[in-house]
Amino acid sequence: MEPRKTLCVVWMLVLNTVFGGELTFELPDNDKMCFYENVDKGVQATLEFQVITGGNYDVDLELTAPNGQVLYKDIKKQYDSFTWTAQTQGIHTFCFSNEFSTFTHKVVYFDLEVGDEKPAVEEMGAHHTAMTLMETSSVNVFESLKSVIDYQTHHRLREAQGRGFAEDLNERVLYWSVGESVLVVLIGIGQILVLRSFFTTTTTKSYSRT
Repeated sequence: MEPRKTLCVVWMLVLNTVFGGELTFELPDNDKMCFYENVDKGVQATLEFQVITGGNYDVDLELTAPNGQVLYKDIKKQYDSFTWTAQTQGIHTFCFSNEFSTFTHKVVYFDLEVGDEKPAVEEMGAHHTAMTLMETSSVNVFESLKSVIDYQTHHRLREAQGRGFAEDLNERVLYWSVGESVLVVLIGIGQILVLRSFFTTTTTKSYSRT
């Protein structure tokens, strides 16, 4: 296959993506953040989210259509996935809320996919003959890369969530250890003062008898 044709095939595979995207953001305490996506009528979309760190790992989510209809609403969710088909064309709004939290901020990840992803073979155009070995290998590599990306995202989120939990636990253990150390020191000082008062009282009585 010619180099130019090979390059075209690669670009077709790279551009074979759906609209939407994924984002990891920080949601402050007592705050609310909204995102917007234009969805055509009859197009299916999927929103998946997960709280990575912060508090009890939960947020409120509300998804509304362009006409104001609430498509999805739930409170204090750690993770969830919602799929819908747009009944009207326009801007769909989904808002993450941490307003119920007074002092803990959250780190939230979401992935929005709009439309059905076409197979890589269709993006390459119609073939009058069977695909060459290079084209077949390119399609296989592309499909494998998509699976690798999905696995990497999944494990990255689990690693971030586990690291956040470990850091939070380590901070609590540190504060507990410092508190115990201070308490032991205070008890030791108290015992020394009590013992010293015993000896002071005994010495005073001896001088009085003399």
